[in-house]
Amino acid sequence: MALADTRFATRRRALAAKLAAKRIDSILVTSPIHVRYLSGFTGSNGALIVNKDLSAHICTDGRYTTQIAEEVPDIDALIERASATALLSRIEGPRRIAIEAAQTSLSEFESLSAALQEDVELIPVNGVVESIRLTKDNFELDRLRDVAALASQAFEDLLAAGEVAEGRSERQIAADLEYRMRMLGAERPSFDTIVASGPNSAKPHHGADDRIIQRGDLVTIDFGAHARGFNSDMTRTIVMGEAGEFASEIYDIVLRAQLAGVDAAYAGANLVDIDAACRNIIDAAGYGDYFVHSTGHGIGLEVHEAPSAAKTSTGVLEAGSTLTIEPGIYVPGKGGVRIEDTLIITNGAPEIITKVSKDLLVV
Repeated sequence: MALADTRFATRRRALAAKLAAKRIDSILVTSPIHVRYLSGFTGSNGALIVNKDLSAHICTDGRYTTQIAEEVPDIDALIERASATALLSRIEGPRRIAIEAAQTSLSEFESLSAALQEDVELIPVNGVVESIRLTKDNFELDRLRDVAALASQAFEDLLAAGEVAEGRSERQIAADLEYRMRMLGAERPSFDTIVASGPNSAKPHHGADDRIIQRGDLVTIDFGAHARGFNSDMTRTIVMGEAGEFASEIYDIVLRAQLAGVDAAYAGANLVDIDAACRNIIDAAGYGDYFVHSTGHGIGLEVHEAPSAAKTSTGVLEAGSTLTIEPGIYVPGKGGVRIEDTLIITNGAPEIITKVSKDLLVV
């Protein structure tokens, strides 16, 4: 069996063990991300059934007949347009079939139920596949390192070329950065690039518009690349021309908070404590009301995935998981700073895969 097939089969084996523990016979997987994770199939329409006895069945439509044969050589594929119902209609009872509740609307649930044969029961479940995805294997970690390095290089090239400059618009800078990421091998940005300047930098998810960059502006750039299924995420804030007292003050506070969050992120650490490590520094400096989001999230096949480091988080970090550390201060009408790295969690100090300097940069 090919290396890729072994990897996907190993993931399905872990899923089958979770099904058996829940006394569930099979799971119908309809999330495109999860179908890809468990089989390798990258098409836009597909469904997968994984059974507790380790057997599996996959279905897609005729557009992907050749593609699914190449990407999933270890599972015989059924070719039907209505992939999920086609798979369910072939299952004979008595069986208990889990479905991904977060991926299934009420109307879809009714359609799936109508496809069932006698003595087959649908059981909505949450977080089963996600719990396996939480810890990345070496293949995934290498892909994440690669895409983070790609995005980091694009950002450093953008700065070296002088494309972050007074007189240019936020939109122009975002377009230049996305172009550079694509030229280095990205298929697309991981998300809409944020270039937030001056008063716009006080908006955590501003986007990028036609505002012209001016001397003295704080400019927050939050960006990521998507390549071969995986995503990156990084934020840096720079100052245009000169750093005033306000910009220097809040940059120093956010940097100290970010470094404290990185230091707190190790296997076994409570997620809520990681958030507190950042938040306590910002609170102590008198800017607690201006840190308006959580500290971080996991990243992989999706930009935002488990775990989450927030005031309400439960659980602990696991080795092999990922986490962003991204505290910020946002003062309406004046400006803001956010500094973000992506980490791979280990039993000791985390591995930072977004390797761009965090020193205050004045351009």
